Amino acid sequence: MTAPAFLPSHVVPPEGMATWSAPDATMPSAPLDPLLPVQVLERRGDWALALCSNGWSAWVDGRLLLSIPRDPPSAAQPAARTADPRPLLGAAEEALVRYRRLVEELAAGQLDGESFAERTRGQRIGVVVDGDALWLYDARHERWCYCDGVSLQTYAVGSRPSSRSGEDDAPATSHSATPPPGEYL
Repeated sequence: MTAPAFLPSHVVPPEGMATWSAPDATMPSAPLDPLLPVQVLERRGDWALALCSNGWSAWVDGRLLLSIPRDPPSAAQPAARTADPRPLLGAAEEALVRYRRLVEELAAGQLDGESFAERTRGQRIGVVVDGDALWLYDARHERWCYCDGVSLQTYAVGSRPSSRSGEDDAPATSHSATPPPGEYL
C-alpha cells in the first residue's frame, strides 16, 4: 500500500513562520522556510497541523498560512465569493458611534474618566481606507483584514493561536510578517 500523495493546501508566508511541537505556544520548534508548501492535516481553534512534503509536521498559527486556490466550482454549482466586507464595516461603524457617544458624554461632564475607561475597556476599532484599499480590524477574531473592494482576507493576527473552535468569517490567509514566538502584533 502506498502513502497518499502530498497535496499542499497552503503556503508559509514570505517571512517564514514559527512552529510548535504541540498546539501550545510554550513549546517552540524549528521554523518553517518562507513560501514552503504545506498540507493542513488538522485544525484546533487557530492552530493548524502542517505537513511538509518531506513528511515532517508541526503545529503553526493557521491564521497566518496562505491558502492555495483550488479550481473554481463546476458550472453546475453557483459561483461563490469570499467574505463580504460589509458586515465588518457595519460593526466598525457601530462601535465607532458608541465610542464617539462616550467621548461626547465625557467632554460634556456627563461621564467621569473612570466610568469612561470602564465603559470603553476591551473595545478595539480599526479602519484604514487608502483609495480602493481597506484594512478593517476584526475584534471578534483578533485580526486585521484587507479588502480590495471585492473580497476580505486576513492580513495580520493580533493574538496567540487559540484552541477555541469556531467558524471564521474570512478565509484564513495572511500577508503579514510572523512575529517571533511570544510576541504578537
